[in-house]
Amino acid sequence: MFKEFRDFAMRGSVVDLAVGVIIGAAFGTIVSSLVDDLFMPLVGAVFGGLDFSNYFLPLSDAVTATTLEEARKQGAVFAYGKFATAVLKFLIIAWVLFFVVKAMNNLKKKEAAAPPVATPEDVLLLREIRDSLKK
Repeated sequence: MFKEFRDFAMRGSVVDLAVGVIIGAAFGTIVSSLVDDLFMPLVGAVFGGLDFSNYFLPLSDAVTATTLEEARKQGAVFAYGKFATAVLKFLIIAWVLFFVVKAMNNLKKKEAAAPPVATPEDVLLLREIRDSLKK
């Protein structure tokens, strides 16, 4: 049973999937930093210095805070700013991955097709014999 599990775990597709998940998590961290630390402050500055992550609508009269974190402590809130940021992160990830896949496809197209493998002499001889018997 251990050998069967080892064979399963060491398959190329399983290892490739594991590597993809790890790289994806690291890439997600990079994109989160890109959006949170670089992109959103610029967008906020364009829209008057507002921080999207603090856009929310209180769903109860008990919520009087001006920041999302404090408002959540007071009661239910509709945090549409966090959602907008998540959608923006997704669009950036999809855009970057589109260009990565496009670049990979272009590299595959540029790879020269391998020349056909020469047929071994014994196979050629057998073909000649077969063809001469057909006549």
